Amino acid sequence: MSTLDPSPPADGQRGPIEHGIRDQIVDAAEAHFSRYGYGKTTVADLAKAIGFSKAYIYKFFDSKQAIGQAICVQCLDKVLAAGEAGVAEGKTASDKLRRFFNGITSKSAELFFQDKLLYDIAAHSAEERWPSVIAYLARAEAILRDIILLGRETGEFERKTPIDEICEAILLVMQSFMNPLMLKHNLDDLPEAPTKAVNLVLRSLAP
Repeated sequence: MSTLDPSPPADGQRGPIEHGIRDQIVDAAEAHFSRYGYGKTTVADLAKAIGFSKAYIYKFFDSKQAIGQAICVQCLDKVLAAGEAGVAEGKTASDKLRRFFNGITSKSAELFFQDKLLYDIAAHSAEERWPSVIAYLARAEAILRDIILLGRETGEFERKTPIDEICEAILLVMQSFMNPLMLKHNLDDLPEAPTKAVNLVLRSLAP
């Protein structure tokens, strides 16, 4: 059995975390959610699949939602990683911005088609405003802010509009393609629609 992690428990988790057991619970939950859906899976189902009692699972997670959040974090981390990879590949601020949103949209669509029931957890989290989704959007905004600042430094982007206003407006424009709840209704418009939206954003940023 793995050693105990001395760090404080994350949101929705109780007591000291033994990573091996926690990961086993998350893996079992992911398998059940993938087969039956988040709504139809209970903590009792997970306990039976793993061979643990419900009480033992509650030592690690205080609810089914907490387990769903752990899976949601993994899903959204993959989405953001794809966006960050695009930023790293970009040569200019404009290129980085385009690749950032292309990476997010492409990875989101890929995850949706790979396993719709698991992606539905991310969509549900967006609807319920789970901390995992709030953190995802906050990280996306921070990355976007760095791109905008770079563009201003290089003279690619205008400097008059307050940066908070710019970031908020761009995220609103891109919500249909980076919010899991909204993307599932816009899959037929990929990749043309987000490309048009990014083109519009870049024109608005021109000095």
